[in-house]
Amino acid sequence: MRIITVNTNGIRAAERKGFFVWLAQQNADVVCIQETKAQISQLDEKFFPTPYHCFYHDAEKKGYSGVALYCRQKPDEIIVGMGIDDIDREGRFIEARFGNLSVISLYLPSGSSGEERQNFKFSVLERFNDYLKSCAVTGRETIICGDWNIAHKAIDLKNWRGNQKNSGFLPEERAWLDAVFADGDWFDAFRLVNSDAEQYTWWSNRGEAWAKNVGWRIDYQIISASLQNRVKTVSIYKDQRFSDHAPLIIDYNMNGNG
Repeated sequence: MRIITVNTNGIRAAERKGFFVWLAQQNADVVCIQETKAQISQLDEKFFPTPYHCFYHDAEKKGYSGVALYCRQKPDEIIVGMGIDDIDREGRFIEARFGNLSVISLYLPSGSSGEERQNFKFSVLERFNDYLKSCAVTGRETIICGDWNIAHKAIDLKNWRGNQKNSGFLPEERAWLDAVFADGDWFDAFRLVNSDAEQYTWWSNRGEAWAKNVGWRIDYQIISASLQNRVKTVSIYKDQRFSDHAPLIIDYNMNGNG
C-alpha cells in the first residue's frame, strides 16, 4: 500500500504547478492532502481525479486550511472532523476507514502568526493527545498523515539552535511529540527506515531556503504500533516543487501485499 501525504498550500495553486500530472504517475492507494485553501464548490473535475474516491473537509473561512483524502478503494466509512467545533470549523481532520485500518489526513495548526494562534495550537495539541490515547486502545490500525507543524528533534531542521524560541520547535511542542511516542503506541514511520539528517519536507519561501536546503521536517506519517514492521520504503519527493512542502511517500506491506 502506497500512501502519499502533502501540504499543497492551496490545491488550485498546486494543480497549476503540475501536481495532478505527477500524482497520476505515482500509483498511490491513498493520498492525504492538507491546506487545500478551497471550498468544494470552487473545485472542478480536475480535483476529483480518477480512479480515486475523493473527499474534502473545508474550513468555514474561504481560502484557509482544509484537508482532503483520495482513496483508490472506496472506504467503508468517512469521518469528517473530530467532533470538536473550533477545530472542525478550520477543516483539519478527515478519516477513511477500510475494515480495521484508518488513514487520516491531519493539519495541525501553526502558531507562527502570534500568541493567540500559539495558544490555540497548544489547546489543539492537548485535545488531540486525548484522541491519540483513545485510538491506542481501540485496536484499530491507524496511519495519521499530514502537516503536524512541529519539527521533533534537532536533526529535523537545519538551523535548530536559532529556532528554539520559534513556533514549530518550541520545547513544549517537542515535549508533546516526545510524549506521543513515549508509550510505544505510536511511531514515526519515516524514522523507522531513514535516520539521516537533512530530510526535510518544508522550506520557507523567504531567501534561498529551498536552494540551500534550509528546511524543516514537519510532515509525518504517524502509525500505530501494530504497523511498525509494515513500513517498506520511505521517500520525500523533491524533483518538482508543488508548494512550500514536499510530498512524503511511504510504502507499507499490508497483509503480505505490497
